Amino acid sequence: MTTIAVLIGKDFEDSEYSEPARAFRNAGCRLVHLGLKKGETVTGKKHATPVQIDMEVDSAGPDDFDALLIPGGYSPDNLRAHKGPVRFVKHFMERDKPVFAICHGPQLLISAGKLQGRKATGWKSLLCDMKYAGADYLDKEVVVDGNLVTSRRPSDIPAFVDACLKMLGLAGKKAA
Repeated sequence: MTTIAVLIGKDFEDSEYSEPARAFRNAGCRLVHLGLKKGETVTGKKHATPVQIDMEVDSAGPDDFDALLIPGGYSPDNLRAHKGPVRFVKHFMERDKPVFAICHGPQLLISAGKLQGRKATGWKSLLCDMKYAGADYLDKEVVVDGNLVTSRRPSDIPAFVDACLKMLGLAGKKAA
Protein backbone atom coordinates (compact mmCIF):
# COMPACT_ATOMS: atom_id res chain seq x y z
CA MET A 1 0.00 0.00 0.00
CA THR A 2 1.25 3.46 -0.90
CA THR A 3 1.63 5.70 2.16
CA ILE A 4 1.39 9.44 1.60
CA ALA A 5 2.53 12.00 4.16
CA VAL A 6 0.24 15.04 4.18
CA LEU A 7 2.06 18.04 5.63
CA ILE A 8 -0.76 20.23 6.87
CA GLY A 9 -1.43 23.05 9.31
CA LYS A 10 -4.15 25.51 10.19
CA ASP A 11 -5.97 27.43 7.49
CA PHE A 12 -5.19 25.07 4.61
CA GLU A 13 -7.19 25.42 1.40
CA ASP A 14 -10.01 22.91 1.93
CA SER A 15 -10.37 21.66 -1.66
CA GLU A 16 -6.61 21.38 -2.17
CA TYR A 17 -6.56 18.86 0.66
CA SER A 18 -9.96 17.17 0.38
CA GLU A 19 -10.05 16.41 -3.33
CA PRO A 20 -6.54 14.91 -3.65
CA ALA A 21 -7.01 13.06 -0.33
CA ARG A 22 -10.25 11.48 -1.59
CA ALA A 23 -8.61 10.48 -4.89
CA PHE A 24 -5.59 8.97 -3.11
CA ARG A 25 -7.79 7.00 -0.70
CA ASN A 26 -9.96 5.78 -3.58
CA ALA A 27 -6.80 4.57 -5.31
CA GLY A 28 -5.92 2.53 -2.19
CA CYS A 29 -3.41 4.89 -0.58
CA ARG A 30 -3.01 5.43 3.15
CA LEU A 31 -2.68 9.04 4.32
CA VAL A 32 -0.72 10.09 7.40
CA HIS A 33 -1.29 13.69 8.47
CA LEU A 34 1.85 15.42 9.72
CA GLY A 35 1.73 18.68 11.63
CA LEU A 36 3.13 20.58 14.56
CA LYS A 37 1.29 18.69 17.31
CA LYS A 38 0.00 15.10 17.30
CA GLY A 39 -3.72 14.90 18.08
CA GLU A 40 -4.38 18.54 17.19
CA THR A 41 -7.24 19.23 14.79
CA VAL A 42 -6.44 21.79 12.11
CA THR A 43 -9.15 23.29 9.93
CA GLY A 44 -9.47 24.63 6.43
CA LYS A 45 -9.70 28.35 5.85
CA LYS A 46 -12.94 28.42 3.83
CA HIS A 47 -15.08 25.52 4.98
CA ALA A 48 -13.39 24.61 8.28
CA THR A 49 -12.73 21.06 7.06
CA PRO A 50 -11.29 19.27 10.11
CA VAL A 51 -8.09 17.23 9.86
CA GLN A 52 -6.56 15.50 12.86
CA ILE A 53 -2.76 15.39 13.00
CA ASP A 54 -1.61 11.76 13.20
CA MET A 55 2.06 12.47 13.88
CA GLU A 56 4.30 15.40 14.73
CA VAL A 57 6.44 16.23 11.74
CA ASP A 58 9.49 16.29 14.05
CA SER A 59 8.89 12.57 14.75
CA ALA A 60 8.42 11.61 11.10
CA GLY A 61 11.08 10.33 8.76
CA PRO A 62 10.88 10.65 4.98
CA ASP A 63 11.84 6.99 4.61
CA ASP A 64 8.51 5.99 6.20
CA PHE A 65 6.51 7.45 3.29
CA ASP A 66 6.19 6.92 -0.45
CA ALA A 67 5.07 10.45 -1.33
CA LEU A 68 4.37 13.87 0.19
CA LEU A 69 1.31 16.09 -0.34
CA ILE A 70 1.49 19.79 0.55
CA PRO A 71 -1.91 21.49 0.22
CA GLY A 72 -2.03 25.26 -0.18
CA GLY A 73 -3.84 28.00 1.67
CA TYR A 74 -2.13 29.64 4.63
CA SER A 75 -0.87 26.29 5.95
CA PRO A 76 2.48 26.25 4.08
CA ASP A 77 3.35 29.78 5.22
CA ASN A 78 2.44 28.91 8.81
CA LEU A 79 4.45 25.68 8.71
CA ARG A 80 7.58 27.15 7.13
CA ALA A 81 8.06 29.33 10.21
CA HIS A 82 9.09 26.10 12.02
CA LYS A 83 12.28 24.10 11.49
CA GLY A 84 10.67 20.64 11.53
CA PRO A 85 8.42 21.00 8.47
CA VAL A 86 11.18 22.69 6.45
CA ARG A 87 13.68 19.99 7.41
CA PHE A 88 11.17 17.25 6.51
CA VAL A 89 10.51 18.73 3.06
CA LYS A 90 14.23 19.19 2.45
CA HIS A 91 15.04 15.59 3.37
CA PHE A 92 12.07 14.28 1.36
CA MET A 93 13.23 16.13 -1.76
CA GLU A 94 16.81 14.92 -1.24
CA ARG A 95 15.54 11.33 -1.33
CA ASP A 96 13.96 12.03 -4.76
CA LYS A 97 10.56 10.77 -3.63
CA PRO A 98 7.33 12.13 -5.15
CA VAL A 99 6.34 15.56 -3.81
CA PHE A 100 2.95 17.05 -4.67
CA ALA A 101 2.54 20.78 -3.92
CA ILE A 102 -0.40 22.93 -4.95
CA CYS A 103 -1.06 26.68 -4.81
CA HIS A 104 0.96 28.03 -1.82
CA GLY A 105 2.55 24.60 -1.18
CA PRO A 106 5.80 25.63 -2.92
CA GLN A 107 6.46 28.05 -0.04
CA LEU A 108 7.80 25.07 1.93
CA LEU A 109 9.99 24.09 -1.03
CA ILE A 110 11.33 27.66 -1.17
CA SER A 111 12.19 27.61 2.54
CA ALA A 112 13.80 24.19 2.14
CA GLY A 113 15.99 25.53 -0.68
CA LYS A 114 14.78 22.86 -3.09
CA LEU A 115 13.48 24.77 -6.12
CA GLN A 116 16.85 25.70 -7.62
CA GLY A 117 16.90 24.56 -11.25
CA ARG A 118 13.42 22.99 -11.06
CA LYS A 119 10.44 23.62 -13.31
CA ALA A 120 7.43 24.41 -11.11
CA THR A 121 4.27 26.42 -10.75
CA GLY A 122 2.24 27.81 -7.87
CA TRP A 123 -0.16 30.57 -6.92
CA LYS A 124 0.54 33.73 -8.95
CA SER A 125 1.70 35.73 -5.92
CA LEU A 126 4.59 33.24 -5.52
CA LEU A 127 5.98 33.87 -9.00
CA CYS A 128 8.76 36.25 -7.85
CA ASP A 129 9.58 34.18 -4.76
CA MET A 130 9.85 31.02 -6.82
CA LYS A 131 12.03 32.70 -9.43
CA TYR A 132 14.30 34.16 -6.70
CA ALA A 133 14.55 30.63 -5.28
CA GLY A 134 15.90 29.50 -8.66
CA ALA A 135 12.80 27.87 -10.13
CA ASP A 136 11.79 28.03 -13.76
CA TYR A 137 8.22 29.23 -13.09
CA LEU A 138 5.68 28.00 -15.64
CA ASP A 139 2.10 29.32 -15.67
CA LYS A 140 0.42 25.95 -16.34
CA GLU A 141 -2.27 23.96 -14.55
CA VAL A 142 0.24 21.25 -13.69
CA VAL A 143 4.02 21.02 -13.99
CA VAL A 144 5.91 17.75 -13.54
CA ASP A 145 9.68 17.92 -13.10
CA GLY A 146 11.28 14.68 -11.99
CA ASN A 147 9.78 13.78 -8.60
CA LEU A 148 7.95 17.12 -8.25
CA VAL A 149 4.33 17.82 -9.23
CA THR A 150 3.04 21.39 -8.76
CA SER A 151 -0.20 23.20 -9.60
CA ARG A 152 -1.49 26.77 -9.28
CA ARG A 153 -4.98 26.80 -7.77
CA PRO A 154 -8.15 24.84 -6.95
CA SER A 155 -9.38 24.80 -10.56
CA ASP A 156 -6.19 22.85 -11.45
CA ILE A 157 -6.98 20.02 -9.01
CA PRO A 158 -8.19 17.48 -11.64
CA ALA A 159 -4.95 17.79 -13.64
CA PHE A 160 -2.92 17.84 -10.41
CA VAL A 161 -4.55 14.64 -9.12
CA ASP A 162 -4.12 12.90 -12.48
CA ALA A 163 -0.39 13.78 -12.57
CA CYS A 164 0.10 12.64 -8.95
CA LEU A 165 -1.67 9.31 -9.51
CA LYS A 166 0.32 8.77 -12.70
CA MET A 167 3.58 9.38 -10.83
CA LEU A 168 2.52 6.83 -8.21
CA GLY A 169 1.61 4.31 -10.89
CA LEU A 170 -2.05 4.51 -9.86
CA ALA A 171 -3.50 6.32 -12.90
CA GLY A 172 -7.11 5.43 -13.59
CA LYS A 173 -7.77 4.39 -9.99
CA LYS A 174 -9.30 7.64 -8.72
CA ALA A 175 -13.02 8.13 -8.17
CA ALA A 176 -14.96 10.09 -10.75
